[in-house]
Amino acid sequence: MKLIFRNKDVVSKKQDLINLYCFKSFPVFMGCTNKKKEEDIMSDMNWSISKNSGAIQLNPLLPLNIVYQEGHGSGCVGKIWNEHHKNFAEFVHQFKLKSVLEIGGLHGILSKMYQKFDNTIDWSIVEPNPIPVKGVTANFIKGYFDNNFEFYKSFDAIIHSHVFEHIYDPHSFMKNINNFLPDGKFLIFSLPNLEEMIKRKYNNALNFEHTFYLTEAYVEYFLKFYKFKVVKKKYFKKDHSIFYACIKDKKVKSKKLPKNLFKNNKKNFLEYINYYHLLIKNINRKIKKLKDNQKLYLFGAHVFSQYLISFGLNVRRIECILDNDNSKQGKRLYGTELYVRSPKYIKKKNAVIILKAGVYNKEIKEDILKNINSNTIFI
Repeated sequence: MKLIFRNKDVVSKKQDLINLYCFKSFPVFMGCTNKKKEEDIMSDMNWSISKNSGAIQLNPLLPLNIVYQEGHGSGCVGKIWNEHHKNFAEFVHQFKLKSVLEIGGLHGILSKMYQKFDNTIDWSIVEPNPIPVKGVTANFIKGYFDNNFEFYKSFDAIIHSHVFEHIYDPHSFMKNINNFLPDGKFLIFSLPNLEEMIKRKYNNALNFEHTFYLTEAYVEYFLKFYKFKVVKKKYFKKDHSIFYACIKDKKVKSKKLPKNLFKNNKKNFLEYINYYHLLIKNINRKIKKLKDNQKLYLFGAHVFSQYLISFGLNVRRIECILDNDNSKQGKRLYGTELYVRSPKYIKKKNAVIILKAGVYNKEIKEDILKNINSNTIFI
């Protein structure tokens, strides 16, 4: 596996990165697999910080074909994600667009949701591995949005949802959008509220896919640097996503980054790391006290569980992983020996569930207690 080294900060382009923390031998893929455990690839996940910009970033990076070796269902299942797509589609609709180009719309869910507001829009999606859900009418273009991409239709806006945080080189990405988008046209996007997620200790904020702590300060720095004026901004929940609507305007002037980003980002990140070391010690103590007739489960066949295990979670008592995504059920969580079952599996069991799934905790817990097993204990 050929690693990709970040020799310069992704924001300032200066060679000023210093090491922050390393997760030893972390699974390179955050999904589930039918392959044998011996085929799993593990790699150190090293986080660095720029002394100049304060940007936390992964270094080195993994090849894209390793990180995205299969789909893993992110953003497809659950009430909150459905609500996000509906809210973002409504946010886009207020700009009365006639045609759009979406970058990275894997399943086409956003375009399908938008049809409820306007079914006449001309919607195209550039995506290297399209997996359209039933009912999607958008036109898929198989490929990457880079400096070689060509598109011959006229369009009113470029749209992307939960894509920016996956980009390895944000300067190149924004430069390509700037070159591709005519003046006066829209750039509209949604991205996770990573700063709030780290502050709230959500363990799906930074990983081999989210390789850069892309907070609002950096988003708005990049927008101004590449001549985009923010015309509307909206928060979807306090801890999930931020919507931006921008217009390309050559009159926009660059903006300096706020001061103290290095100090604040480093503090938040290290507090996040220390929190998990203490949390896992506490969970492991509770596991030791379980009765023999209690069955232990871990919820979330995703990076949530991989993080907990990496921090030292005792998995010996765990019977399996529970997950609502039926495409994961029956498979094994990559990097572990744990197989995945539907939450319905615990219907008549004396169940104890380890649940640490960020913003989705409440939704998951309520569903299990109300619809599956009201006697379930959560730790």
